[in-house]
Amino acid sequence: MSRATLLRVFPRRTKATPRDDYAVVGDPQLFTPTDIDEVHISVAFTWDIPEAERLAHVWGRIAPVKMGGPALGTRGEEFVGGKYIREGYTITSRGCPNKCWFCTVWRRDGHIVRELPIVDGWNILDDNILACSEQHIRQVFAMLKRQDRKAEFTGGLEAKRLKPWHCELLADLKPRQMFFAYDTPDDWEPLVEASKLLGEHGILNRTQCRCYVLMGWQGDTMEKAEQRLEDVLSLGIFPMAMLYRDHKGETDIEWRRFQRLWARPALIAVRHKGVTS
Repeated sequence: MSRATLLRVFPRRTKATPRDDYAVVGDPQLFTPTDIDEVHISVAFTWDIPEAERLAHVWGRIAPVKMGGPALGTRGEEFVGGKYIREGYTITSRGCPNKCWFCTVWRRDGHIVRELPIVDGWNILDDNILACSEQHIRQVFAMLKRQDRKAEFTGGLEAKRLKPWHCELLADLKPRQMFFAYDTPDDWEPLVEASKLLGEHGILNRTQCRCYVLMGWQGDTMEKAEQRLEDVLSLGIFPMAMLYRDHKGETDIEWRRFQRLWARPALIAVRHKGVTS
């Protein structure tokens, strides 16, 4: 029996969207493959759900459609490289032991981390890789050492879990970039301690160490947000402003303008020469 031909459809293109012929963004196009047995619509963001539902109706005229993805609360299982995320990106674990109020990961994938078979890639998207066992983490780093591109940890490293042996692995790996997070007040002290550890291991240089800084929720102000961003910068870490969105994805234009000023290291460096030089 021949294997069914699957087409994956995405409501929007991102850096992580697959680029093969059987990965399509939006509506059917002139050169869309015709040998399709099933269509999967992958929805990463809740604000894309209305567009995904429209696409499900359109693609349903061509082949049976299934919808899934993080926005729909689909539980993540074993990771298949290149299927719903571009080759080079990889996920080696699911779930997170933290229960952050703004995050859906622990609701969707559970608060007990599940370690998965390790698929080759250079960009680790795990929600909390440092919550994994030491054996798993060391195996992930060994995999990263084999890649022909420098590693990136865009899924993030939790500062309060960072230990000296993690820093030894990072110093040996020399990743292109790694991200921490300053989302709530209790993230600050662990971030300070993490910056000290990274500095002691010679890997705290501002071209590779960054920090997501959440802002724009109800009650937050630009003055408070800017202070948090400046505080991160004072540690020798480049902040990456992350604007909070509700399930509708709505944001204020002034907050969006403010966020853009703190989203790119080059722009931050130009404005803060005294701090970043």
